[in-house]
Amino acid sequence: MAEEKKGSLSGLTENEAREFHGIFVSSFIIFLVIAIVAHILAWQWRPWLPGSGGYTSMIDGVKAAVNSFMPYVFMA
Repeated sequence: MAEEKKGSLSGLTENEAREFHGIFVSSFIIFLVIAIVAHILAWQWRPWLPGSGGYTSMIDGVKAAVNSFMPYVFMA
């Protein structure tokens, strides 16, 4: 007849499974916090939903800043 297996499918004891679960949950929470912070920083850098002027208004501002800065770079 079929022999009955004792224990879990993973082969871990209950204490080992609890320890693994604790490490997994804490690692997931740390990863989630890092991802949320990264998304907030990316949103501040470049919003995913542009305003009424779109991204062109932001690009025009960057071009103006670069054009005003470049003469000082090439003063040799």
